Amino acid sequence: MQSSHAASAVSAAFDDQNLIADAGLVPVMRLAERCGLSRLVSEKVMLTGAANGAGAAADAKVTSIVAGMAAGADSIDDLHLLRHGAMPAVFDGIRARSTLGTFLRAFTHGHALQLHAVHRRFLGALAAHTPLLPGAGVTAFVDVDSTHKRVYGRAKQGAEYGRFKGIRTLHPLLATICTPRSRPVIAAVRMRRGKAADARGAPKLVSEAGCTGMRILRADSQFYNAGVIAACRRAGARFSITTGMNPSIKRAVLSIPNDAWQKISYPNAVEDPDTGDLISDAEVAEIPAYTAFASRNKSERVTARLIVRRVRDLAKPAHHRRAGKLFPIWRYHPFFTDNPAPTLQAEREHRHHAVVEQVIADSKASALAHLPSAHFHANAAWLTLWAMAYNLLRAAGALASAFHAKATTATLRAHLVHVPARIARSARRLTLHLPQRWPWQDAWAQLFATVHAPPETP
Repeated sequence: MQSSHAASAVSAAFDDQNLIADAGLVPVMRLAERCGLSRLVSEKVMLTGAANGAGAAADAKVTSIVAGMAAGADSIDDLHLLRHGAMPAVFDGIRARSTLGTFLRAFTHGHALQLHAVHRRFLGALAAHTPLLPGAGVTAFVDVDSTHKRVYGRAKQGAEYGRFKGIRTLHPLLATICTPRSRPVIAAVRMRRGKAADARGAPKLVSEAGCTGMRILRADSQFYNAGVIAACRRAGARFSITTGMNPSIKRAVLSIPNDAWQKISYPNAVEDPDTGDLISDAEVAEIPAYTAFASRNKSERVTARLIVRRVRDLAKPAHHRRAGKLFPIWRYHPFFTDNPAPTLQAEREHRHHAVVEQVIADSKASALAHLPSAHFHANAAWLTLWAMAYNLLRAAGALASAFHAKATTATLRAHLVHVPARIARSARRLTLHLPQRWPWQDAWAQLFATVHAPPETP
């Protein structure tokens, strides 16, 4: 492909008032309206006492930020993209970036909790209006994990030297929900100081992730503690948590007879947590009744299944034992669970916990590329608003097509949001003229038609 005209014959002018660059925001934000985002914000978020009118029209400000994030904004300055071309003709109540920055800086811890309540109810509405979590009435997996987001400068509240030497970070915690047939959506998020322990606040997140079917919490070894498991049981959920190899577990694993190990093959290779290598084959065994936290009070002890995966340690040569035979060196990866599934199925389901890493990677490639404010609670609000925008895009993809229901959010933006359109007005109606032969026009049209259809009568 090459230019069709000589350079001297090409010019450009930013002068068309009837164009918009992100026409996909029209059906996406219509979906947010149908799920009651503005109403929920008006009911729950009350920034009373905020100076300079920062608390006024919180619904318009929240929806402006969510729309900007859905279009790819990763800073407050990027939210200015909402005020180009014909966007004011398509949307009412778009707020300036300076107004949105003032709004975020007015948040306190209590206001952040109000926004969490909006997020939970908005996710429930999205799941009710779209096929966002198919099969959640039978089984849903709640994946809890944390990540460190590096920040620069000393002005950021809560930024501290934590796990990474010489690097100042904030330490977000998130919980996602998925089913065997869906990609994960974000159930809850918390912003924490850089030095916060990985499991800090995790029991609270477990109670916020609600589904009607069986819920199974999956987590890494940082969350293997009595408090997290007790929170699971209080919430009526099951657990599947990596344990690591403490002395008690090591003794239990080494007591497993050699003939108890079953071979397992993974359809998609999984990453070895020790080496980072991709493995397709391993062996699995189970201790049906292992008592965890035996040194604690009797009420805190938990008896459940200890399932162990072992893989050959190829970095170490086989060693001799009796009769001069060579025996392989194994590395062991145990997890503690009360998942009632058969051993090999429970093992596969536990290893699928890695899907939460996809959500974390998405955050750092989109709205969490920057934490835009020096104020801790402004960044906490920004984190929650990103979670809303992420879930909104996932719901839009679920309405568009089977492919987009499992596509990444970067793909959803490229296919469904970043579509240019020209606005035409006639008889008090607006018509969006989109590019001819847009490769994903069928999916876009399906989304548009669904969210603009008359609401179903009860």
